[in-house]
Amino acid sequence: DEQRRFRKLVVNAVLATDILDKELHNLRKARWNMAFNDQFELSPSQGVQHMHRKATIVIEHIMQASDVAHTMQHWQIFCKWNERLFQEQYKTFLAGHTDCDPSIGWYSGEIGFFDSYVIPLAKKLEDCGVFGVSSDEYLTYALENRQEWVRKGKDVVKTMVQRAQSLGPSKRDLVRTKPTRQQQQHQSKTKSRSSLSVVDSIYGVMTA
Repeated sequence: DEQRRFRKLVVNAVLATDILDKELHNLRKARWNMAFNDQFELSPSQGVQHMHRKATIVIEHIMQASDVAHTMQHWQIFCKWNERLFQEQYKTFLAGHTDCDPSIGWYSGEIGFFDSYVIPLAKKLEDCGVFGVSSDEYLTYALENRQEWVRKGKDVVKTMVQRAQSLGPSKRDLVRTKPTRQQQQHQSKTKSRSSLSVVDSIYGVMTA
């Protein structure tokens, strides 16, 4: 039973980081409301089950907080890790792996992320008191970072784009350097001939 409960706990904790699944989000929300609803008296057996449920949902929210911990820390730390995420996505865009330019909507997207996810999560951590006095600090930092982003976010995005472009080739350059179909066919034939030459050489050594 303990092993099965532990496995279930680990699975739920990992799935908690999937914040895009609406069904999982609604299930977690329902479990949170059930776990922290102390209006009803519970029997001893129900009390143990209730304690396990509360511990599980708290661990899930700790996992979520660790996944976006930079948003609940000092402004400089938030900017550092926010830019690293931006750089990762912008390099993917420059490499032609996606047509979605992350710089478009990044500013407004961060505000929406704070409002819909980070700040509500920080409030839950404060309500359950799992981090003690630090829970209040996380909420304070989240609110302050949100306000700071509203004021400075557009300039921050411009700076991040400039740095990202200076670190790698532009998308236009990548398109120019992409080989044509004829070049690809020529390269394929060259590789085939090279492979045949290697096979002939090996065969010659074996039959000598």
